[in-house]
Amino acid sequence: MTRPSSGRQAAPSPSRLSRRAILALSGAILVQATSARAAIGLSRFANAAGGAQTLDHAAFDALLKRRTSIEAGVVRVDYRGWKASATDRSGLADYIRHLSTSDPLRLTRREQFAYWANLYNAVTIETVLAAFPVKSIRDIRPTPLAIGPWKQKAVVVAGVALSLDDIENGILRAGWRDPRVHYAINCASFGCPNLPRTAWRGAGLTERLDAAARAYINHPRGVRFEGDKLIVSSIYRWFDGDFGGDDKRIISHLSAYAAPALKDRLAKVDRIGGHGYDWSLNEGRSS
Repeated sequence: MTRPSSGRQAAPSPSRLSRRAILALSGAILVQATSARAAIGLSRFANAAGGAQTLDHAAFDALLKRRTSIEAGVVRVDYRGWKASATDRSGLADYIRHLSTSDPLRLTRREQFAYWANLYNAVTIETVLAAFPVKSIRDIRPTPLAIGPWKQKAVVVAGVALSLDDIENGILRAGWRDPRVHYAINCASFGCPNLPRTAWRGAGLTERLDAAARAYINHPRGVRFEGDKLIVSSIYRWFDGDFGGDDKRIISHLSAYAAPALKDRLAKVDRIGGHGYDWSLNEGRSS
């Protein structure tokens, strides 16, 4: 950027501004105001103290049971069958509406976590169904420059339009600062931690999050060795700060959930030798 040769320049008077410039300036101000309101909304959701209510997730339980299966430790989703069923598609839409018209601020703090994780997973499934057939969620591009649907506003809660990115990063990660967030949400990809086959709930949340972490870390798509080289999911690189910020702390996190044989191998390394991630759709048949 070049500095003006005569110091601070006077702003043009309103009479000299073109209609296009006024519209552009107005648009920029509107975008900034909208972004500010959205940030306030996200912060309110992320930092809510919590009430005393719970929420019914039985409808999501039934859909997940009917439309998912588990193959070699990976939960698969029958997107083809789900899309072909008008009943199950409307059931998913009804469940998302049930969540979006409920007030998460009235829920207990643990129920809030469950609420947001379930909403993320349900909206992700709905997004894939709307675009199916696709080979990868990254093929869903709301705009020509988009890679994946994560920035697209997809649901409105308490008057705030939210994207999947908002829910993951602006609410769950920002509000709970718990690395197990990454084991609670599923991005419709083989490389991702499993979609739970029953909805999250506040009751038993800690135990279920620990179980989800163990399932992923003890599967080769989460952690594996190639010879003596430790290869881990790219999740641990993309979000390294959530897991400690450096190789030793990330390995310590992995060790906390590793089965004995893997834990012994992790104890012998102090650095990560590589990362990998499979973006192919986690598609399968119903059980």
